[in-house]
Amino acid sequence: MTEQIRPILAGKKALIVGVANDQSIAYGCARAFREAGADLAITWLNEKARPHVEPLARELGAEITGPLDVAVPGQLETVFRQIADSWGQLDMLVHSIAFAPMADLQGGLLDCSAEGFATAMDISCHSFIRMARLAAPLMKDGGSMFAMSYYGANRVVPNYNVMGPVKAALEASCRYLAYELGPRHIRIHAISPGPLKTRAASGLKDFELLLNEAAQKAPLGELVDIMDVGYTCAYLATPFAHRVTGGTVYVDGGASIVA
Repeated sequence: MTEQIRPILAGKKALIVGVANDQSIAYGCARAFREAGADLAITWLNEKARPHVEPLARELGAEITGPLDVAVPGQLETVFRQIADSWGQLDMLVHSIAFAPMADLQGGLLDCSAEGFATAMDISCHSFIRMARLAAPLMKDGGSMFAMSYYGANRVVPNYNVMGPVKAALEASCRYLAYELGPRHIRIHAISPGPLKTRAASGLKDFELLLNEAAQKAPLGELVDIMDVGYTCAYLATPFAHRVTGGTVYVDGGASIVA
């Protein structure tokens, strides 16, 4: 009888932050990690989000669940305490959260308020650094951390506004964290998906135009979906990618290579 192949991430522990519904990039990552055999911890933003996320976490067999709003003092530490108490280790971390106040997001960068800029930077970028600080001690045998970026981090995308500089800071943070955590065999990846129909993207002005342009521009001729992103992250978390760290990985059908 042929022995069953063991899933490549079996026994590995993954924290997924940013699931809002079954269209979320974070959900695609959670599904891909689970298919590869990983055990999951999944968080939801607040009680309003819980009814949308908790059933998905149950469906994926998540062993640890709970609220996480990185803007609420203490919640991040509570999640990592729970992981330490339940698992004693962590192997993968997915940070898939971003936020800017609507007025600052929909106005140009010149009109962005100091408060709005600071909020966008804290939630969309600095929270990843705070997570990395808490996750690193649990990655005793190394691990992988992922942060979600976008093409607007290094090229001007009309209407992306304040999120362009914020995502540029996020990608730079990934590079510096990769440098600092490399000696501990912890790898850091900025993932840059093409435009996706997610709830977060719906706040961008003329987003449908972005989708149409991306599909026409991509050499593969089609948009990517959340599972394309999830499977890329799952691959990067495996031993097959154990020498890959610090870069921005584009999952966009090749659109980013076309002028």
